Amino acid sequence: MCGRYASFREAQDLADAFAIDAALVEPAVRELAPSWNVAPTQDVRIVVERTPKGEPDGPVERSLRLARWGLVPSWAKDPSVGNRMINARVESLVDKPAFAKPFAARRCLVPADGYYEWKKLEPAPGSSPSGRARTPKQPYYITPADDDVAALAGLYEFWRDPSRAADDPRRWLVSTTIVTMPASDDLAGIHDRMPLVLPRSAWDAWLDPSVGAEGASALLGQTPELMRFREVSSLVSNVNNDSPALLAPVD
Repeated sequence: MCGRYASFREAQDLADAFAIDAALVEPAVRELAPSWNVAPTQDVRIVVERTPKGEPDGPVERSLRLARWGLVPSWAKDPSVGNRMINARVESLVDKPAFAKPFAARRCLVPADGYYEWKKLEPAPGSSPSGRARTPKQPYYITPADDDVAALAGLYEFWRDPSRAADDPRRWLVSTTIVTMPASDDLAGIHDRMPLVLPRSAWDAWLDPSVGAEGASALLGQTPELMRFREVSSLVSNVNNDSPALLAPVD
């Protein structure tokens, strides 16, 4: 699974990387602080393609906006459902009700500088065999080998808060989830899953709302981007720790 990642590039750098007009970068995106330890339920940056609000027949525009990490289906009774939907497995995108509709029409890219994964280690010699002791884990930071931005495949959804008035700007919650796949051979020794990192050649089709589920399914078999990894401090396991020091390699 992908449960933590780093996103610290400037908003304008992301706009340039994803060919987004400066006017289509949501103001809140520019105000979002950089993070080296992004966690579920936090606001994150996503790239989407949609027609302008109130112009259903207008041209599709690519924009950079905020969404809460943890997809909340439109039919959910409350947003807490999203806490269990931070990831969407490629194997269930078409079949799972929460993901099927956004997979067909509301796909996004989640820009990341890298992500974290935890490798389970062998129990220390002499530790209790009862199973009550917590299995030790070593965190790794995984990032594109070319230092480019990682475009994580994602889905997004709109949820309307029934407790808020129709004219309340907070009545709509935009949420997102990150698509995961079986780990590539070079990463399988760390964890059996990894986020789907789409190559630039697949960005346009993935974002295009006119590409349906069948066309999007063809993109799921893309060759994973080449990634490199290193062991990092266990400080990243605490969401309250958030600084560039989290990326420093450890022996």
